Amino acid sequence: MPDAEDRIAALPDKTLLLLDDDNALRTRMGRALESRGFVVTLAASLAEAHEALKTSVPAFAVLDMRLEDGNGLKVVEAIRERRDDARIIMLTGYGAIATAVAAVKAGAVDYLQKPADADDVVKSLLSTGESPEPPDNPMSADRVRWEHIQRVYELCDHNVSETARRLGMHRRTLQRILAKRAPR
Repeated sequence: MPDAEDRIAALPDKTLLLLDDDNALRTRMGRALESRGFVVTLAASLAEAHEALKTSVPAFAVLDMRLEDGNGLKVVEAIRERRDDARIIMLTGYGAIATAVAAVKAGAVDYLQKPADADDVVKSLLSTGESPEPPDNPMSADRVRWEHIQRVYELCDHNVSETARRLGMHRRTLQRILAKRAPR
């Protein structure tokens, strides 16, 4: 199997839309994908992404799930309406099975947890097999638990008592968990 740069060079359409509201991640990932051969268009918001889609629909897209002005799934739907063969990957810092299912149902081919490495993104964009390879550095069980607690906490509008009730844990226990740094 040829390496990623050779496979990208052989593609007839190398256009890629990168949508993320995190400026540092967007810039770093954009440069990494350009250095591998993609023609990258950067967008920081849903509005910028929809504006970019007015001029052309890319063959590839790497989209953040949660943005300041909405949900990246709207862009998946907009791309799918105009281009069935586009390979779309969702990135998120809030991994959950429900959001992964929603992303795949909307038309994404894969769903990666932030912080995603550019090599993992390229591997996912270029994969043709039915099931993707497992990640080289998956999150620890402690990190998955912490991410889940953070997600529920955010969905409960940062209400500790409501979050503790929904998670079935004591409020003080939740407060101690929230006061700690995220595990690796």
